[in-house]
Amino acid sequence: MHVLVVYCHPVETSFASALHQDVVSNLRGAGHTVDDCDLYAEGFNPVMSREERLGYHEVPSNREPVAGYIARLKRADALVFCFPTWCFGLPAMLKGFFDRLLMPGVAFDLSDPAHVKPMLTNLKRISAVVTYGRPRWMAWYMGDPPRRIVTRYLKRLTGNQARVDYHAYYYMNVATPPRLAAFKQRVAQAMAHFA
Repeated sequence: MHVLVVYCHPVETSFASALHQDVVSNLRGAGHTVDDCDLYAEGFNPVMSREERLGYHEVPSNREPVAGYIARLKRADALVFCFPTWCFGLPAMLKGFFDRLLMPGVAFDLSDPAHVKPMLTNLKRISAVVTYGRPRWMAWYMGDPPRRIVTRYLKRLTGNQARVDYHAYYYMNVATPPRLAAFKQRVAQAMAHFA
């Protein structure tokens, strides 16, 4: 498969960075081709401009500001996201990636607003590797928006056809080296058997 890995963390020495590196190397080791999209390294601009918002429904010209990223998304057979959860949500840069790319004519067909049609049917697999500072119960209490976006919203945009998995490490604030190592191993195995 051709896998688009979308990584979002500003610090190259972070645990998220180590997870990202393992994801990419294990996917490649399993024979997949990988388009490694590091949003910070690429200087992705998460801000939707006034002009973009005004032209949001103008298909296909709405694609122009992020045409390169849309082409990468459309080429992919699978998506893997690597990111931390901040304030119980997506990092702003990743949220902006979704806001700017998941638009009419790209992620869904809005020509009949009463019957919106999914358009990311090229995606057969979606996975996420996510860290949380707080425990699982607190993320659950807050509604766990990152989990819902990946496991429900993105799946819906594939016509509910993509297989989705979500690898979460909760309670980074009290992480221990053995627990971090065990999670890294679990993620490495999941990516080595990604299909």
